[in-house]
This record gives sequence, structure tokens and C-alpha cells, in this order.
Amino acid sequence: MTTWRTPGAYDARVRTDGGWRRFYAVGWLVSAAAFAAAFHQWKMHVHEVVKRAEEAERTQEEFARRLAVEERLRIARELHDSLTRSISVVSIQANVATHLARKRGEDVPESIVAIQEAAGEAMRELRDTLATLRSPDQAAGHGLADLPGLVSRTNAAGLPTRVSVTGRERPVPPHVDAAAFRIVQEALTNAARHAGPATVSVLLDYRGDTLTVQVDDDGTGTSGPVRPGRGLVGMRERTTALGGRLDVAPGPTGGFRVRAELPTAALVADAGAGA
Repeated sequence: MTTWRTPGAYDARVRTDGGWRRFYAVGWLVSAAAFAAAFHQWKMHVHEVVKRAEEAERTQEEFARRLAVEERLRIARELHDSLTRSISVVSIQANVATHLARKRGEDVPESIVAIQEAAGEAMRELRDTLATLRSPDQAAGHGLADLPGLVSRTNAAGLPTRVSVTGRERPVPPHVDAAAFRIVQEALTNAARHAGPATVSVLLDYRGDTLTVQVDDDGTGTSGPVRPGRGLVGMRERTTALGGRLDVAPGPTGGFRVRAELPTAALVADAGAGA
């Protein structure tokens, strides 16, 4: 049986369905607008939190930097007050001994000459150290160009030392240059203290992207395990900071060997990028 609906009822239903659709549409728009507003507020809150965290970090870094500067200046003052006078006294005494020997027409003993040179070098080292502590960016450090003078002073002090170079000698980055010099310097100091009567050979090997520094002595050496003192710790820290490798051990035929492998390629690339 066919059911007939009046046109009025049909139109009312259509209007009702259209009203609900408009209501849903408006509801969705309102919900979307509310979500967008809430999301914007959340982003602003996150941005504010990040900004405050960055400001706090900058404040903390600045505070730490000020503390570091104050500590460096304090150390510089203490070094100046404690060491300058002592080194000056040693230098003056050596100069007086030299003057008296020459006045008497005698040859100046080699030990006195070595003391004079060592005192002068110690004073220069102290000045460089103080300059580094007071103004790290402007301080000039030592490098392999100073190696001949170091070897000359070591020979004068009674420790025969020779230097050899293999590979293609070339300039290396400043940090590698300084580390190589300090490693040789410390190794020679250790040999003078502990090797007894000995000769020392220093090898600089330029191969590929690595500078190898090797210092061998033929002294009494040590048969037991190496006990790391401040010098060895300092050498290891310098080498590790450059991403290199340090080996310290009794030599293969006696004596003692210090061998440091210092990479140069990455540092060269970084220096070029910074320029």
C-alpha cells in the first residue's frame, strides 16, 4: 500500500535536517577554533619555557665563566708571588758565580752555564704561563720551532740528546705543535730525573694525517709497571684532548720510551673552516 506524505511535512523534515547540518558545521568550526587557540597558547607557553631555560643556562655559563676567570687570576698571582722570587734568586746566584769565575780568570763550569740557561728558560716559561692564565686568547705558546733550544739546554745539562725527522716535515695545527713540544719537554725532564747516565733520541715522524712523537732513552729504565706522575698524566691529557694515543713503557731494549700519535687532519680542516 502506498503511503502519501503531505508536502508540508516533507518540507519541515528537510528544514530540520538542514538545521542539524548547520548546527554540526558550526560546532565543528567552533571546536576547531578552540583547538587552534589552545594549541597557540600551548606553543607560546612552550616557547616561554624554552626561552627561560636558555636565559638560565646563559646566566649559569656566564657565572661559571666569571668564576673561571677569577680562579685563573688567583693562580696567576700565586705563581707570580711564589715562583718569580725563587727563580730570580737562582738566576742571580748563577750570574754571580759566573762573574767571580771570569774575574779570577777561570773557565765557567758547564753546570753553572746550564743553571743560568735553565733559570732563564724557567722565567720565560713562567711569563708565558702567567700570560695564558691572565689572557688565554692572547698568550703565545711554545712549539716545535723551540725544540732546538730545548735540546741544546738538555745537552748542556749533561743529557746527550739527538733529534731525527722522518716523513715530509710540514707545519701542523698550533694545538698539535704545542702538544708535541710539551710531550718532548716532559719526556726529556723525566729522562734527566730517572734514567741515570743515558742518551736520548727524539723522533718526529710525519706520516699521512698523523704526527708521531717518540722519545727513547737507554738509561736504567724500569722493569715494573709505570706509575703515572703528574708529567705522564699531563702528556696523556694533551694527547687525549687531540684524539690521539699515548704509550709509555720500558723500551724494547732497555731504557724507557714515550710515544705519542697526534692526528692532524681533522684539526687542519677545522682551522680552515674557522678561517
